[in-house]
Amino acid sequence: MTDSQQAYDNIFELKNRGVGRIMSNDKLRVAVTGVLGKMGQEAVRAILRDEGLELVGGVDIRGQGTDLGLLTGSSALGKKVTADLAKLLEESGAQVMVDFTNPQAVRKNIYTALEKKVHAVVGTTGLTEEDLSAIDKLAQEQKVGVFVAPNFALGAVLMMKFAREAARYFPHVEIIEMHHDQKMDAPSGTALRTAELILQSRGELVQGSPHEFEKIGGVRGGEYHGIRLHSVRLPGLVAHQEVIFGGLGQTLTIRHDSINRESFMPGLILAIHKVIHLKGVVVGLEHLLEV
Repeated sequence: MTDSQQAYDNIFELKNRGVGRIMSNDKLRVAVTGVLGKMGQEAVRAILRDEGLELVGGVDIRGQGTDLGLLTGSSALGKKVTADLAKLLEESGAQVMVDFTNPQAVRKNIYTALEKKVHAVVGTTGLTEEDLSAIDKLAQEQKVGVFVAPNFALGAVLMMKFAREAARYFPHVEIIEMHHDQKMDAPSGTALRTAELILQSRGELVQGSPHEFEKIGGVRGGEYHGIRLHSVRLPGLVAHQEVIFGGLGQTLTIRHDSINRESFMPGLILAIHKVIHLKGVVVGLEHLLEV
């Protein structure tokens, strides 16, 4: 058995027990936005592999008319890329929208899905707390779920969980996140979520020398309630993060690496299956995992 197949088998066990258990043989109908992007294409492949899901269409501003099957290197599916999300959701009877677009498009896409009473699984970063509050209000009114994941990789979720625990004992910490050079936002959603979780454990703390100064502006990174965050953007990277804690005479480093985008797919599939049992906004894959 391959590592990839084992990961999907583990997710199958998670999605079929406890809250969110699938209680019928009907397939969930799923539409993907940003379908021509790298994450969108990987999502198409993952959805097609899952026997409990049906891919009903894809949305992108590029490649309109392209058959979705050709995106995966397989035979034609008879479903083509469109630019009209509202029309696709209405005509296809989609139950879940998966969004891998960009910070400029994601808000409109979520509102379109909610207006059609379609659940949303969002992997696009850039939503603010104000955005999430407004989306949650509408989602509650429409009685549908919106799941937002800073990171779909299970290892990244564990990294964040371990970092929150470590911060109880090592309050001095900095975060270095590294992504491919086409990522538009910085810091990453994962880095921000990690900082939020650390803050829950240790509270605000002034780190470093009170006399510290930068000879080059920004060299010490961004600051989030006393936590320094550093963003690296280079070709060849996918998604990587180090959380470095410093203590008396020692350091502790917690690191996660996504070597390829397939690493995000088991978490995505889990989220698709469970979002239909949610109402309102839920942020973070950890809330869908059973302890």
